Amino acid sequence: MSPPSATSTENGTNGHSTKDSSRASTAAIHEPGLSESDAKVQMPKFPGPPKFDDKYEERDYLKGRLAAAFRIFGKFGFDEGVAGHITLRDPVDPTSFWVNPFGVAFSLMKSSDLIQVDHNGKVIAGGPVRLLNAAAFMIHGAIHEARPDVMCAAHSHSIYGRSFCSLGKKLDTITQDSCAFHDDHVLYESFNGIVLADKEGKDIAACLGNKKAALLQNHGLLTVGNTIEAAVFWFMSLEKCCYAQLLADAAAGGKGEETKKVGDEEARFTYKTIGTPMAGWFSAKPTFDVIHKETNGDYLN
Repeated sequence: MSPPSATSTENGTNGHSTKDSSRASTAAIHEPGLSESDAKVQMPKFPGPPKFDDKYEERDYLKGRLAAAFRIFGKFGFDEGVAGHITLRDPVDPTSFWVNPFGVAFSLMKSSDLIQVDHNGKVIAGGPVRLLNAAAFMIHGAIHEARPDVMCAAHSHSIYGRSFCSLGKKLDTITQDSCAFHDDHVLYESFNGIVLADKEGKDIAACLGNKKAALLQNHGLLTVGNTIEAAVFWFMSLEKCCYAQLLADAAAGGKGEETKKVGDEEARFTYKTIGTPMAGWFSAKPTFDVIHKETNGDYLN
């Protein structure tokens, strides 16, 4: 992937500073001691998400991106029957959020299908199917309330994510891609069945804290972002990191060995390039472009 330069002034979701005066943020990520002036190739600067003066125009645009996010989840097989949900904080009324209606296939989702839910769990607007997944409200409602910085939260029962979550441990930093989650994800060590209680939703939000991702033990992955694109990319990437670690642990274990871990200094430096909110947004762009091409924009209807 080609993430934005770490010279972005944005902060990572876990408080990692993206600006470090002691070393160049545009240097090659495998050379944490390289100065900016010595770096042979500099990362270019990239555009950010569109800005809107009209909140209603912003809502329409973001609902389209949310519908595209569901198409992406469907494309990659992140659906499991009726399980899974992605939410968008409403820019017009930030105390409410948009979510998929219960029982509508991810791969068929359209902007007009989405439903708006208030802070009490009442469906107040949206498409013809106004069924709300109670677990979606309990988990996402608590997260949106606890984290004003979160625009989008994503959760589903993806195969490698839920497999890894059965191990009851956090992800190891064993690849460049996993550096995006270095000290930026948590393990929620409880499973009480389908989340239908207000308390468990709040417990998950409290455990997540200011991180970008949570491994819900015996359950699945949860990611958040300050854009829809970032939350979706973090989910896709975390799923693949879980897959990579399952394979690597099995291969190493078969030889009575352990995987080689990335050092803390190198991981933190790499995070500044691939783990920032802007990196998440930009890294998702190609996938959103592909889904638009493949569907001819059908999700926007």
